[in-house]
Amino acid sequence: MRIKNSGILILAAILLFSCDKKRVFDEYKSVGSAWHKDSIITFDLPVLDSTKKYNLFVNLRDNNNYAFNNLFLIVSLETPNGFTKVDTLEYQMANPDGSLLGNGFTDIKESKLFYRADVKFRGNYKVHIKQAVRESGKVAGVESLEGITDVGFRIEKKD
Repeated sequence: MRIKNSGILILAAILLFSCDKKRVFDEYKSVGSAWHKDSIITFDLPVLDSTKKYNLFVNLRDNNNYAFNNLFLIVSLETPNGFTKVDTLEYQMANPDGSLLGNGFTDIKESKLFYRADVKFRGNYKVHIKQAVRESGKVAGVESLEGITDVGFRIEKKD
């Protein structure tokens, strides 16, 4: 019986990892119960094949405490030579009825948000992600953004 259970566990692990052939890098970092406006999430990317192209994504886990329709992010891609490309991005996070977009069967949803396509890497890169949500009609950003629990970054091989 013990060997049978071990075999099932190994088979499940193989199926789980073999289904995601495009994934090159996929990592999440927790922001706790709220994402502070000064908190910058940083990912040190692995050295990748410089002859290949990759698609980049920001991944988020959120819950019903997220009170906004959209999400604004400032994403910086830092190159090995010190050059940094900064983008301000906007993503829709909820349907018109207020229900969250994303995948998941519970109140926790996971969203894979497109960032860049056809990127070539040459050396060690870093990605910095910061939230920049503001309430309508207000200049100051939301101090503590509730509802976002984890921020991730994903790199996929381009077909």
